[in-house]
Amino acid sequence: MATGAAAAGDVGTALLAYAREVSATGAAQVGGAFTTLPEADALIKRSPEAFLLGVLFTQGISAERAWAGPYLLAGRLGHLDPGRLAREPKAVAAAVADPPALHRFVKTVPRWITSAAARLESKYDGSAEAIWPAGAHVLEVTERLHAFDGIGEKKAAMAVEILMRHFGVALEGADCGTVAYDVQVRRVFLRAGLVTEDTPAAIRAAAATICPEAPGTLDLATWLIGRETCRPLRPRCDACRLGTVCPRLTGLDVRGVGERRAQSTGRKSRPESSLG
Repeated sequence: MATGAAAAGDVGTALLAYAREVSATGAAQVGGAFTTLPEADALIKRSPEAFLLGVLFTQGISAERAWAGPYLLAGRLGHLDPGRLAREPKAVAAAVADPPALHRFVKTVPRWITSAAARLESKYDGSAEAIWPAGAHVLEVTERLHAFDGIGEKKAAMAVEILMRHFGVALEGADCGTVAYDVQVRRVFLRAGLVTEDTPAAIRAAAATICPEAPGTLDLATWLIGRETCRPLRPRCDACRLGTVCPRLTGLDVRGVGERRAQSTGRKSRPESSLG
């Protein structure tokens, strides 16, 4: 097996090949769909506002549950009208918190929803699609998304890549995109020897080296590897798409919101991924 830079180059080549396969299918966040509930998946795909709300939900719960959130919220409220969401915070809070709760963060997520709705109304005439018009620059759209309460850099990067990959939004500046600094992505980059430090800068620099024309292309493929095979405990290296070239540094894992250096641990890390 190759070592050092040569090994990282082999891993990068294999990861890029898989990422291009994923992109060619126009995959959503979880393979071909956002969630296992067909009606919820259809809503995310046809409604830009539901997609924006879905991005808000993607924190601290599984991806499938997060993307089902807007549909379930609409079922409880009878609508997803931005004006009403902004004006009726108590109704939104009750809809999220009533058993079974739509999210584990029953106080925070409703605030994000009402704040996002108010911002949509005041800045974008109630249309989420106006946030990402065709021809806009990746950095501009990322900044617009980041301005919403509940959407940090990680979620913004994820959303931009989904918009281009799955929805076919023609944004300029794909070379300025990046991977989300997500726990799954971080773990794969560390264990595959693509980085030696668990920092946003290191992860993004490695992604740009592998795919300089569109670093964000690597995002979903890496996330899928982390979720399906490069697990925190009992990684399935032989089944991994990178298994034949990866150095398999499985003693490394990620902790908290990010460490300055790769850390070796025999314990299960506390999960902090935006998506499970």
